Amino acid sequence: MIEALTPVNRDLFRARHEPPHPIQTTTMGTESSRRHLLRTSLIAATLVGLIAAVWYWSDHRPLPVAGNGPRHGAGGGSQPVSVAQARRMDLRVWLSALGTVTPRNLVTLRAKVGGTLIRVNFREGQMVKSGEVLAEIDPRPFQIALDQAQGQLARDNALLDNARIDLTRYQELLARDAIPRQQRDTQDALLRQYQGTVASDRSQVANARLQLDWTHVTAPSGGRIGLRQVDPGNQVSTSDANGLASIAQLQPTTVLFSVPEAQLPAINAKLATQELVAVEAWDREQKLLLAQGRLLTSDNQIDPATGTIKIRAEFGNQDSALFPNQFVNIRLVQDTLRQVVAVPVAAVQRGNKGGFVYRVDAGGTVAMVPVTPGIVDGDWVAVSGEIKAGDQVVSDGADKLRDGAKVEVVVPGVAGKPRGGHGPRAASGGSHQPPQLTTSH
Repeated sequence: MIEALTPVNRDLFRARHEPPHPIQTTTMGTESSRRHLLRTSLIAATLVGLIAAVWYWSDHRPLPVAGNGPRHGAGGGSQPVSVAQARRMDLRVWLSALGTVTPRNLVTLRAKVGGTLIRVNFREGQMVKSGEVLAEIDPRPFQIALDQAQGQLARDNALLDNARIDLTRYQELLARDAIPRQQRDTQDALLRQYQGTVASDRSQVANARLQLDWTHVTAPSGGRIGLRQVDPGNQVSTSDANGLASIAQLQPTTVLFSVPEAQLPAINAKLATQELVAVEAWDREQKLLLAQGRLLTSDNQIDPATGTIKIRAEFGNQDSALFPNQFVNIRLVQDTLRQVVAVPVAAVQRGNKGGFVYRVDAGGTVAMVPVTPGIVDGDWVAVSGEIKAGDQVVSDGADKLRDGAKVEVVVPGVAGKPRGGHGPRAASGGSHQPPQLTTSH
């Protein structure tokens, strides 16, 4: 039937009814399958390589430092730790309180005479000395007043001298009975009147001179001057509420704080014996020691509303670390415990049964020893229990230990040795860190 069709119709019939060439279809399918297989093989090889790398790294990584490594037994190594020796030492008992910095002297710089402010001789915030001229008021009206007072004094002095001469002459005449006694007595009274007038004139001159001196406004005390309240060119008077500026004495300065009334007998006993009681001022976060000073005095009455009494401490404040009205944390030495067993604060751990330390024996094995922490002084804490002076206790790297674990004692900073954290804390009771008992579960 195909042969009976015309050539054109024959081609259309084949295009509609005959399938594609079988050899071409098979070739295209094979090429697509090969590409898919190659892509799958590459992905699988990449995943296998990553898994192998992770396994190798986890099995061959170096031993971690103390405090972050695996527990004893993991990998078969000993845990690196730092140790410190328990010792007998004097620990101070600190009393904590909240305080406010109060200047030793706080004065307002005021004009003592009224007038026009013509000059200001200070910069805001500068340190000034007592008696230093800080401002000037127009002196001309006061100079005129002084000149008038001096003129009046000169006039009355002349009258006094004339009255004195007349009195001498009257006395001579009276001796010769040339004048009556009453005339001499009247002259004597006039002389004394002029003497009083001259004395009054002299006081007027002194007052006018003082008013003139007061046109130079001087610092009543030394300290740090505040912001200027009046600009030059303004009229000032003695009744101005804010004055010209304020001056706060910062060196030395004081801190005012309150303590419970139960502490008053011990504090007063120290004050009565004039014993030097150390006081420390710390910043708001209790991280920075601002100043060290001494106990100065206590108030004369207890506040019945709070049951506390106000205490004042004095600080040299040479570096001006304390500023007026600044909030500070106060630490006061209340007592001293003599020769108690103490360990570094970092050595004391916390567990379900209370506090404990890890004691290290000569063979490098640790034992968990229960202790009862006491007072804290700087980096050291008093402990009671089975720890005695001379025992070696773990001070760094204890958070991953277990009772009976093997440890390797390391020395911080020594080359070639692992280093446990930051090493043992300083063995000084005067550390610049407030007492904070660090615990670990």
